[in-house]
Amino acid sequence: MGVISYLTTVRFEEGAIAGLGQDLAELGLERPLIVADAGVVAAGLVERLRAAAPALAQAPLFDAVPSNPTEEAAEAARQLYREQGCDGLIALGGGSPIDLAKAVALLATHPGELVAYAAILGGLMRITPAVAPVIAIPTTAGTGSEVGRAALVTLKDGRKLGLISPHLIPRRAICDPELTLGLPPGLTAATGMDAVTHCIETYLSPRDNPPAEAIALDGLKRAAKALPRAHADGSDRAARKEMMMAALEGGLTFQKGLGAVHSLSHALGALKSPSLHHGTLNAVLLPAVLRFNEPAAGEKYAVLRQTLDLAPTADLGAFIEELNAHIGLPRRLRDMDVSPDIFPAMAQAAFADHSTPTNPRPATVADFRALLEAAY
Repeated sequence: MGVISYLTTVRFEEGAIAGLGQDLAELGLERPLIVADAGVVAAGLVERLRAAAPALAQAPLFDAVPSNPTEEAAEAARQLYREQGCDGLIALGGGSPIDLAKAVALLATHPGELVAYAAILGGLMRITPAVAPVIAIPTTAGTGSEVGRAALVTLKDGRKLGLISPHLIPRRAICDPELTLGLPPGLTAATGMDAVTHCIETYLSPRDNPPAEAIALDGLKRAAKALPRAHADGSDRAARKEMMMAALEGGLTFQKGLGAVHSLSHALGALKSPSLHHGTLNAVLLPAVLRFNEPAAGEKYAVLRQTLDLAPTADLGAFIEELNAHIGLPRRLRDMDVSPDIFPAMAQAAFADHSTPTNPRPATVADFRALLEAAY
């Protein structure tokens, strides 16, 4: 079965951000670069971060994080990192700041451009333990990037590729549900469905990792119950805590690999126009992919139905569609201004994605085209 490792040090509780100073000391970080996006800054969370660790009062801030991380942004942040003599990074926000921080941690310590470290181009073996230390502090409950070994970055040539290595896992994760209390309903829904998709896709991956499968099922059960509550009442602390745990567990299962939902959402997420949210894409694509994969994973589908308290013959795709509708997410790709004219290119990109080999049912370019049409 090989080596199974879980995975890093996580602080998980309300008020966990108060332990940031101890984490900085334990990692020996004296001048970290804070990476956040404009929304996180506007919400006052960077000020809250500095208040939690007075040593960060003068720490430099990079806040030009795009909604989908880009190579250009990573290079700009690396320049600031070097100019300020930084020795590590604190990523504060959703998956975009955390993934961008990972890319900066790589670029700051490794030669060349990001493309050299893309997983599908053999980059995994080029990433060494020299990666700068990252402390990840999620402010959404969805991506699981705070404990994930990957960063998704759109390169200058337009491809959205994965940088994957155990050395990219943040050295510390601080999961404080209080930081998600101000998350708007729409973003709660979209990021929450990201967590749901992670748990389902990693569970269905054919790789053999029973601990990861158990974690994925627990995360799915938590998310399915808590997401409608967190969406309906953002101040529901119990629901927020459950969603943050579900997101964390989704990230802990990435070791098994993902599947066709992510292959497609990575391709579509690289588009400059329209700019598409990753979690929303996952939610819209998931029903079609669930129906496609069922012939290859019937026994696991039975377990998924049990986990979700569904009837033995229930259509999992229909369950996801109903959940999406309940929390106000788009139903189809057409509702997101996606044009079918791009389907051939998107199918090719999805087929080449690093998530495709771990889809439970082998998928061809034609299959990906059909999945896009089914989701349209």
